Amino acid sequence: MIKTQLYWYGQGRYDENPGRICLILDAVDEHAVDASGAANRQAVNDGKKVNSVDAFLLVDGVPRWIWLSAADVELL
Repeated sequence: MIKTQLYWYGQGRYDENPGRICLILDAVDEHAVDASGAANRQAVNDGKKVNSVDAFLLVDGVPRWIWLSAADVELL
């Protein structure tokens, strides 16, 4: 479960859907892809170092790459 809202870069807005449950399809430890969304956008904008991974998630039936940090996720 993603415990916060996702920020969609292409749409320039938050999705206003906290507590989203997604299926993990893949994950990489380095930023090998351009992520379309991020749960930790504010921390990155504030210049804070955020240890994050790129996760390939099934979000509302659509596979998307998302930046996630451990604080943003709860595995069920």
